[in-house]
Amino acid sequence: MEDETTVKNVATSLEERHRYVLEEDEILELARWACIIEEHYGKPMDIEWAKDGDGVSVGTGKLFVVQARPETIHGKKDENVYEQYYLLEKGPVLVKGTSVGSKVGQGVARVIHSPHEMHQFQPGEVLVTTMTDPDWEPIMKLASAIVTNKGGRTCHAAIVSRELGIPCVIGTGNGDEVIKTGQEVTVSCCEGEVGYVYQGLLKYSVERISYEALPKTKTLIMMNVGIPENAFSQARIPNDGVGLAREEFIINSHIGIHPLALLKYDELKEKAKNDERLAGVVYKIEQATTVYKDKRQFFIDKLAEGVARIGAAFYPRDVIVRLSDFKSNEYGNLVGGFLFEPNESNPMIGWRGASRYYDERFLPAFELECIALKKARDDMGLTNIKVMIPFCRTPEEGRKVIEVMKRFGLVQGENGLEVYVMCEIPSNVILADTFAEIFDGFSIGSNDLTQLVLGLDRDSALVSHLYDERNEAVKRMVRHVIKVAKEKGRKIGICGQAPSDFPDFAEFLVECGIDSMSLTPDTVVKTKLLVAKKEKELGIS
Repeated sequence: MEDETTVKNVATSLEERHRYVLEEDEILELARWACIIEEHYGKPMDIEWAKDGDGVSVGTGKLFVVQARPETIHGKKDENVYEQYYLLEKGPVLVKGTSVGSKVGQGVARVIHSPHEMHQFQPGEVLVTTMTDPDWEPIMKLASAIVTNKGGRTCHAAIVSRELGIPCVIGTGNGDEVIKTGQEVTVSCCEGEVGYVYQGLLKYSVERISYEALPKTKTLIMMNVGIPENAFSQARIPNDGVGLAREEFIINSHIGIHPLALLKYDELKEKAKNDERLAGVVYKIEQATTVYKDKRQFFIDKLAEGVARIGAAFYPRDVIVRLSDFKSNEYGNLVGGFLFEPNESNPMIGWRGASRYYDERFLPAFELECIALKKARDDMGLTNIKVMIPFCRTPEEGRKVIEVMKRFGLVQGENGLEVYVMCEIPSNVILADTFAEIFDGFSIGSNDLTQLVLGLDRDSALVSHLYDERNEAVKRMVRHVIKVAKEKGRKIGICGQAPSDFPDFAEFLVECGIDSMSLTPDTVVKTKLLVAKKEKELGIS
């Protein structure tokens, strides 16, 4: 029987409660032991371990494995299959919009008008709202489906729902008025480009195709990944690496603080004595970074850990990490962001991407990014991580960024480091031969390239009917840059949304001879099948 002689409650200080229990070398030791144990038993194992005190005030501080048994949850899942959804019946259509993904989701609707109401949301409900931004991601992960009034196929809700594998219908216009909280609905994205929200819980079926039956393709089929927590499960899908790993999700969800606010923490703390708003910023920084005396190290470690998790999941296949591409309004939403960000009338074509990295106002923040990526590559050994520069308007900008990266320890060509450029601005296409002299390859960002070629705002529902990557003007640009890249001996891929959404565009890319397509995880299998068929028709092997 347990009593005071066998169980003792020991009070701990606030500092002890916020201190990490394990050192990095101890974590690595446990990882080595886990690999040895799984190799011995020849199967996934559920392993329990213990540490005997801290080795100073109590115990020896040594690690012990106390139990190992076969893992019985994840090991039973058949993750080597592709799922195709089919709706078996129809019901009254409540609203319709643009479909995102190809799945069916259903449940009780919850209309949320503001982030302040997010605490009301319950796991498994259908999220209905006007539009989302990074602040909404915690409840988006819990939703069975998402419905928005506004947004195009490249808006935040669309990008995140694809990443999470959640069906989403965007641009419904008045979904939050027609759909009521508590109403049972079915969200169907399996019927083509138009997504429907039906009244009631409709019957549907799921067809499963084994990954082992998939054909091989000459065109590399890569994947767009942004959420580190999903990386290992997504890596099980047949793929040739990651063509786009976004930093933005990591910075927003795992850090949440403007890098310059961390760098200027001591200065802000002093000013906060006489400024209530600054006091709120300082409080939030302290809450998030309690175990860090050096606040800049918090940013470095969290970004490095997030990127490394993706890099490790797909190792040794290439993982191309796009450097931060927040717009000024998005950076402004981070803790302390209002102190450092300008109020731009059109952030989409404002201070973003490459133009930030060499600017003295942002340079110290960019240094943290470089240090984080260097840590993931050099300290963690994940040399499969490559770097990609977004929104690089001129060759001169490209050279400046390469030099700044070199100053901060990321040297092109050193330890296998390749540096790519996003081809998402008309100037990238027109001057492709010059950009090819600076970078190791291109990745076509069809989302931004389309809006800049056609001169429209891709987030505006008013002109969304004109937004189409299949427009001949866009296709001519794509065809031209692929041709130039081939002539210059540079790699050329695409990480934009077009081949994920439109099978005919994927076929067009194969005809152009593109090297790789980076797709949303839920479209990898069906696109791979399509590409294999097209390559066979063209005699490509």
